[in-house]
Amino acid sequence: MSLLDRYIVRQYLLNILVLFAVLFAVIIGIDFSLNFDEYVKVADRYHAAAGSKPSAVANFATALYLVFDLWWPRLFLLYNALLGVILIGAMGFTCAQLNRHREFVAILAGGLSLHRVARPIVLAALGLVVLSAVNREFVIPRLAPLLTRDKGDAGSRTLGTTPQPLTSDAQGRLFYARNVVLDTGDIEGLWVWERDGQGLMTRRITAERAVWDGGKWVLQGGEVESRQGQQSQAVRPRREIVPVASLETDLDPTALKLRRFEGYANNLSTRDLSLLIENYKGQPKPPAQRIERYERVRWGRVAQYASTVLLLLVCLPFYIRREPGNVLVQTLMSAPVTLVGFVATMVGTSAAIPGLPPQLSVFIPVMVLIPLAVAAVSSIRT
Repeated sequence: MSLLDRYIVRQYLLNILVLFAVLFAVIIGIDFSLNFDEYVKVADRYHAAAGSKPSAVANFATALYLVFDLWWPRLFLLYNALLGVILIGAMGFTCAQLNRHREFVAILAGGLSLHRVARPIVLAALGLVVLSAVNREFVIPRLAPLLTRDKGDAGSRTLGTTPQPLTSDAQGRLFYARNVVLDTGDIEGLWVWERDGQGLMTRRITAERAVWDGGKWVLQGGEVESRQGQQSQAVRPRREIVPVASLETDLDPTALKLRRFEGYANNLSTRDLSLLIENYKGQPKPPAQRIERYERVRWGRVAQYASTVLLLLVCLPFYIRREPGNVLVQTLMSAPVTLVGFVATMVGTSAAIPGLPPQLSVFIPVMVLIPLAVAAVSSIRT
């Protein structure tokens, strides 16, 4: 890497770091100021559970700690969410600095092409996109339980124990659990109802405790209550109760998390999503809507990475210019393109398109951006 490349990369990465720091501080500061009362109430409960009566200063310090504890895992999500905008914004600041000191003129006078300016910027952006993929596949899945917390859960390290509302599995059975430890997959107080075609209960499975062993629920104190005969006023159904040791179903701990927390699938790794999809496809009646939604999440990530780089290339001609110009005007011209591009990418990778499989529909924004990126790079006058 030449001296010019190192200089441009250093300026570009410094601007990226500053923009991330400013945006992170603004987002956290706004949340703390708007929800200050809620954080103070959580701090009061935090101290009450410890049996102490803190001063106002100590309570405020605890509230600050709770804000930090709630938001530090979310910063990894914000990195991926803001990366595309940050890359383009930092490119604008970097080119503005080069333009202000007439360094573009010096580069052209030295017989170098302006594509030499774009090359280190694009390579640095590619490196940060790869870093976002690593963050998505390895860091965020480990932090997934912390990412589902709200303000009332600040300070905790697990998903905790929560009741599981009525939910159905692929076989149409209704599940209810009094308490579910979502981190370990332990259930206390399990009820499962099997129904006939009319919706009437035919069997009921109960257990004092259930533990997931990787392929099925192992029941402790499990019993199956069967009903035989027609249920009418004249003939009462005959009940038979027999012990049961295990229960096989598609509702594993991951599936329960997906049902309990909206958007939890976005925090899973691609490997976990693939295993979940294969599990659904192996069922007698695969849930088509869930499979399509998870396929869209899985392949949409690849489309988002590609769209981020392509949008950067599309915006290159607005900032890398042969003639010195007003950077504010260039930014105002680039802003609509950037905004429309990211909105189209977000919609295209998340919305279902009738007639197209999700593996293909998520790449429509990429197909549109490829010729625009080629045209944009070719239009740079040098």
